[in-house]
Amino acid sequence: MKIIVFGATGTIGAYSTMYFKDKGYDVIAVGKRESDNGFFAINGIPYYSVDISNKNDFSKLEAIEQVDIILHLAGVMPAAMKGYEPRKYIDSIVIGTLNVLNFALKTHVKKIIFSQSRADSNYLMGKKPIPSDIVKKFPLTGDHAVYSICKNAAVDMIEHYYYQYKLKRFILRLPTIYAYHPNKYFYVDGIKKTIAYRLIMDKAMKGEDVEIWGDPSKAKEIVYIDDALQLFEKCVISEMDGGMYNLGGPAAVSLEEQIKGIVDVFSISGVKSKIIYCPDKPDAREFVNDISKTHHDLGYEPRYDYNSLLLAFKKEMELQRFKGLWGEERDYDFK
Repeated sequence: MKIIVFGATGTIGAYSTMYFKDKGYDVIAVGKRESDNGFFAINGIPYYSVDISNKNDFSKLEAIEQVDIILHLAGVMPAAMKGYEPRKYIDSIVIGTLNVLNFALKTHVKKIIFSQSRADSNYLMGKKPIPSDIVKKFPLTGDHAVYSICKNAAVDMIEHYYYQYKLKRFILRLPTIYAYHPNKYFYVDGIKKTIAYRLIMDKAMKGEDVEIWGDPSKAKEIVYIDDALQLFEKCVISEMDGGMYNLGGPAAVSLEEQIKGIVDVFSISGVKSKIIYCPDKPDAREFVNDISKTHHDLGYEPRYDYNSLLLAFKKEMELQRFKGLWGEERDYDFK
């Protein structure tokens, strides 16, 4: 079975490409980067540099006559955008998805798997689990607004291609996914910051004090990359037409569990970070995904609880499997 991964040089895309290759699938990697530094070729995977917002760029893929599955993970994200250029969301997500869908028709693709933002469910945040099938709403203010509008427009286009052309579709609402990448920074409203859990890991490795802000019982959905990958594969092998599905872990993880877990796993021998409670600080946002539909339709069972997730993340950090593609942490030093 042949799978083409759009967004293959990104975090989830690179893990996905290697996962399916290791599972014995015929995999093609596509990314916007001009060069993958030869990383995929070394691993027996052809790499094509394609800007999906430019339909003419798809001519680079003309030699590919038949594809079974598209895993569509490409598109600009707010976390990777310095400053604010909303046109990039429209070009890469809306126009880009339209071009990917037309490529799917041309190459007789049977199925597309698409990563959806959880922002369409933000209005339901709280302790109550959020079902897969909800009325989609999205924020109309902030740096995620245009991004969320574009992701939902892409979902609607994919639905259109399902009803019009019978292209099977699996749309996956993804929560926070722990997947090691040497770049521990992201952008909030266009400003560069350290990802919160990576900052805590750094503090734990140095034995520095770590703070818990607000209500420590506030919980969120956290999933390890390997559980995301096993769900992708379940979508690949499913005989169903698809639909909207939530990705989730065994249970939501409280803020206190998150920080205590990181301190336990990442503290150096003999020097354990002190945890300081700061109840007067703002509370963390709380959300839980209902994965009952995902389990019923696809047989998905999360395998990683939070502790095993952290241990796997730490091992990946030590292995540096994607160093040839992404470089090292020092290449992304905060400036």
